[in-house]
Amino acid sequence: MSEISVTGKIARSGATRRETPEERQRKATIQISAGVLLIAAIVAVAFYSQGANPKGAYIWIIGIGLGYVLQRSRFCFTASLRDPILTGSTTLTKAVIIALALSSVAYAALQIKATGMNLETLEVAKLPGWIRDVGIHTVIGGFLFGIGAVLAGGCASGTLMRMGEGFAQQWLSFVFFVVGSVIGSVLLPLMQAAGLYRKGAVYLPQFFGGWVPALIVQFALLATLYVLADWYGKKKSGEL
Repeated sequence: MSEISVTGKIARSGATRRETPEERQRKATIQISAGVLLIAAIVAVAFYSQGANPKGAYIWIIGIGLGYVLQRSRFCFTASLRDPILTGSTTLTKAVIIALALSSVAYAALQIKATGMNLETLEVAKLPGWIRDVGIHTVIGGFLFGIGAVLAGGCASGTLMRMGEGFAQQWLSFVFFVVGSVIGSVLLPLMQAAGLYRKGAVYLPQFFGGWVPALIVQFALLATLYVLADWYGKKKSGEL
């Protein structure tokens, strides 16, 4: 009995043991050294990328910055749709809605700069960004991607971020992400031949007759979703 109690005391003392100042200093030195080496490696890759591509360093630094923001914020599009159902939290949901609103303004500004305000002679295929045709393939693809994203625990950005953190599940998900993309590229011509692929993209400024009506409709929808997400999150947390 006394042996058990002594063992319990040792276990409890080990569980509550604090790091000594020397251990904290050693850990801080290792972290700082690793950080300096990592920054040096990032700079070296940037110089190499710039030599291979005129925009290589720019793309590399932007990618590093986005990855850092994703990792620190735990930002994930799949989680923004999954968390309200699983946990009742809508924090990420509201963050995604705000991000969509801000990107809508920037995207519209880039398109207006490239094409002007005249929508009558606008060729959608020449617009900056990917404005693709819609059809039954959009519905099927979105449904399958949604199921896969929930099972994998993240969307494309979340998967890449967690791969960097060392999650083995996301490395496996990435392999099948690539496999699914290859299968989709093979099936696309077959769907086009079967008439399941609608020709002609739906471009909201043309659909609503102008940039201003399109932005008003988009912001109204986003604002409605934000209010609903905020209400749902407060209800689930017991604030209402």
